Amino acid sequence: SEIGVGFAAFGVTFIFLGVILFFDKGLLAIGNILFLAGLAFVAGLERTFRFFFQRHKWKGSGAFFGGILIVLVGWPLIGMCIEMYGFVLLFSGFFPVAVNFLRRMPVIGTILNLPFLSGFVDRFAGDSKMNV
Repeated sequence: SEIGVGFAAFGVTFIFLGVILFFDKGLLAIGNILFLAGLAFVAGLERTFRFFFQRHKWKGSGAFFGGILIVLVGWPLIGMCIEMYGFVLLFSGFFPVAVNFLRRMPVIGTILNLPFLSGFVDRFAGDSKMNV
């Protein structure tokens, strides 16, 4: 489990560096592979497979894996846009949970509850205050 978290963290770091360094396709490819490996280590292969290939998640999975494939082929900007679309479709159900968790953290929660940010965060998370 700790190895999976490490892989996923390194994957996100490599993806972040790849985007910062003008969509470097090598860093993005390594980041995608590490992120998927980390997810598989944390959740297990069977649960990861079941998550991505549920009938109602085919559109998101297709966009996510298609974006990864396009990055690997050599079009990193287009691939990352498609991949982000797929990521949002796949993981949008987790956004309210994540926002509620972040709102309970000492410093980040104070920032997210500021009046000018609170409305934006509520819309982004699907009005997460209603789920408390």
